[in-house]
Parts: sequence; C-alpha cells; structure tokens
Amino acid sequence: MTYCLAIATNNGLVFCSDSRTNAGPDVLSTYSKMHIYDLDDERTIVLLSAGSLATTQSVISQIDADLEAEEGPSLRTCKKLTDVAKYVGTVSRQQQQLVDDSTGNAEINVSASFIIGGQIKGDAPMIYLVYAAGNYISISDETPYLQIGESKYGKPILDRILEPETSLEDAARCALVSMDSTLRANATVGPPLEVLVYEAGSFKANHHVKLTAEDPYLRTLNRAWNEAIKLAFRDLPPFRWQDNSQPNVTSFTKRKGPRSD
Repeated sequence: MTYCLAIATNNGLVFCSDSRTNAGPDVLSTYSKMHIYDLDDERTIVLLSAGSLATTQSVISQIDADLEAEEGPSLRTCKKLTDVAKYVGTVSRQQQQLVDDSTGNAEINVSASFIIGGQIKGDAPMIYLVYAAGNYISISDETPYLQIGESKYGKPILDRILEPETSLEDAARCALVSMDSTLRANATVGPPLEVLVYEAGSFKANHHVKLTAEDPYLRTLNRAWNEAIKLAFRDLPPFRWQDNSQPNVTSFTKRKGPRSD
C-alpha cells in the first residue's frame, strides 16, 4: 500500500510520500515513490506514484527514456503542466497494457495512479492527479491538495488546516501529520518518508529530505502531535450523559415486555 500527497499554496508546493511497497509478518521492502525532474532551469516536475510497482517502474523508465530521445513527446517538450498530465496518462495506459499482457493473468491488478506537480516557466505552480484510466483532475480553492493510495486516515487534518494562504512551513508540517495518522492506522504504509518543498518561481527542487523512522525531528513531531491530541480531547466540554435535563442529551427508556412492532 502507498500514501502520497501534494499540497498547493500561494507560495509553492509541498510533496510527501512513504516508501513501503510490501508488508507482512517477516517481509518489508521499500521503493521511492517520489521522482524529481529539474530540467533546463525552466521547469521542475515531480511525480508521486501509487499502485502496481511493476507498472509504476515501467512508466518512470519510459519517461526517462523519452527524455533521452531526440524526438517525440517528453517532460521537456510539454508546454504546460496540463500537457504533462496528458502525457503521463498516455504513458501509464500504455505501460499498464504491456504489464497486463506480460502477466497473462486478468486477476492481477496492474493499475497505477500519479500525482504530478511543479512549475513550467510562464505558468504558476500546479498539481494534478492522473487516474489509472489516464484522465486527470486538479486542485480547487476549497481543496488545495491531492492524495493517492491510502488516503482516508490522513484526510481530516488536511481539510481542517489547509487553505491557499497556508505557509509552506505549515503545509509541510500538515503533510507530515497527515502521514503520521496514516502510519498509525495502516501498517502497509511506512518510512522512510520523503518530503519536497518547492518555492514558486525557483525552478529548483532543492528542499528535498528523506526521514527514516528513527529521525529525531520525525519522532519529536509524532510525540508532540500525539500529546496535543490528548490535551485537546481533555479540554473538550464535558458530556453530561447522566443529566436528563441537558438539552442535547436524549433520554432513553428501557423497554419492558415484547416489542409490538
């Protein structure tokens, strides 16, 4: 399983991904799901991948091969990030078909999805989610983030905190807290974690870090968040469930005898 997310703010973008590709009682393996391309000082493109590892590796290999080719579409020839999303969607569909043909087993899931983000000179930074079918969506003012993989556990903090005016620092912390919630709930998502903070207009992915499970900052953040949640819970107004006069408490009367309905 995988969890990857990308956040867009007025000042830039934040990307975060786990690295676990398999989990079991005695089998743990890791593989980077963040792929970074700094091209010609005029475009920075980041791909986050989820789904079949065979498919995602094939897609990244084809994208790398296209960059080395003298002709044909590539990350370098796309004029806008929407063109990048279309290009990646096309490559993904092709590679899914090739992987499916090579396995010869219709029951094997070879689908893959991607988050694409970055900036091409002349346009503002943006992020897109490319589905397995090749179609894609972008962010909105109400939802300035995108997720792939095991998304449900880390979504509530994103909805509560993020808005376009959020600073890159706060967006990065929010991404890590979202990841922490997912790590606690699902053992198939795990470190090392990768975080990339992209400053709008820089065209450089020079704020990229990898955090292991033993990283001091990650351990401190996890502990502080856990304590903050417990403190917030203790500060909630009491629920006086034994007080039948409390307006928001419904009084239940125990039934006697058989039900008539």
